[in-house]
Amino acid sequence: MFKTPRGTVDILPDDQPYWRHVEAQATELCERFGYRRIDTPIFEESGLFVRSVGEATDVVEKETYSFSDRSGDSMTLRPEATAGVCRAYLQHGMHVLPQPVRLYSVSAPMFRYDRPQAGRQRQFHHVNVEAIGDPDASVDSEVVELAWRFFAGVGLRNLTLVLNSIGDQACRPGYLEALRRYYEPLVPGLCADCKRRFHENPLRLLDCKKESCQPHAREAPRSLDHLCEACRAHWDELTASLDLVALPYTVDHRLVRGLDYYTRTVFEVLPPAEGAQSTLGGGGRYDGLIEQLEGRPTPGVGFACGVERIILNMKRQGVTLAQQAPVKAVVAYVGGAAKGPALKLASDLRAAGLSVVLAPAGKSLKAQMRFAGALQASYVLIMGDDEVRDGTVTLKEMAGGEQRQVPVADAATTLEPRWVL
Repeated sequence: MFKTPRGTVDILPDDQPYWRHVEAQATELCERFGYRRIDTPIFEESGLFVRSVGEATDVVEKETYSFSDRSGDSMTLRPEATAGVCRAYLQHGMHVLPQPVRLYSVSAPMFRYDRPQAGRQRQFHHVNVEAIGDPDASVDSEVVELAWRFFAGVGLRNLTLVLNSIGDQACRPGYLEALRRYYEPLVPGLCADCKRRFHENPLRLLDCKKESCQPHAREAPRSLDHLCEACRAHWDELTASLDLVALPYTVDHRLVRGLDYYTRTVFEVLPPAEGAQSTLGGGGRYDGLIEQLEGRPTPGVGFACGVERIILNMKRQGVTLAQQAPVKAVVAYVGGAAKGPALKLASDLRAAGLSVVLAPAGKSLKAQMRFAGALQASYVLIMGDDEVRDGTVTLKEMAGGEQRQVPVADAATTLEPRWVL
């Protein structure tokens, strides 16, 4: 028997209300903030992610799903959304639009080869937000506020917003050198990944989740102490803006995010539950990314969050949702002559906007009633030889058991007075 591939899950009907709720909240809030929807392909040229995400990142080195298509070109299932959105910004000349260009996507599937666990799958879905074309810290504040309001809007509580600045091309080299000097005598005791990161990507040393490495990260030099004048001014304006809109935040000097394109602002939102997979979402500024993709220097800032992880935390926190409305009515019938009129009645009621199911063929009336009960239908409409002859239908209320005859033409308005066939 075939099963879902490892690291993938079926989104079953009972979970669909959570997905619709998250998607609706994201769409409504993003559009309230002036963002417009964009959907990019689920696979791109592999070079896009190597150039943007970073060749020395775990994503590119270990996690991408890449393949050669029939023409021999290397393609990669997207592991994140920002690179594709920036590619679209360049390809479609969005630089001529009013800046920043505000874009979002909802439930966009992403793919990373990783060890599956709660809140982490190999196919997962992102809500993604990007604001491209404005370097001002007020745009960073807007994106952070949007993320915070979104998580609150889906019903999550007791969240923590963590914030940091990792500088830019002007001041980061000096900070990286300070990191190397600090870590150099510690290298023999680091995990295998951190030994490699020391040479290839020392900023990622702060992001290691291994318990043996975390004490070193806590005592490491802080990026905020090495900011240049421009980055310090940007940081001060960002924190002042967040204070102005009363967003609580915690500064965490170990926060660097996992992708190479980040500059200056980085942030994450954490739920009460701790652990490597507890982060709900995060993002930051990427002022050099579009230039890496051969565009002119263009600032950008954004965030992404995993829908699966949001829903997991909604369930942990006991967030309750209004369930999908049950079926309004089941049309049951007795006798072969009534099958056609019953099918026609069900069709007419659906055309009138009602949720109606035709009972299974070949079942006794008692079995059809049990079927209606299992669907939690409000009514059963019964057709038999007498009803077909008289142009009526027997309407039975499932809650109280009341039963009466009504003309077929009046069935819709009897079930839902505002509808007229």
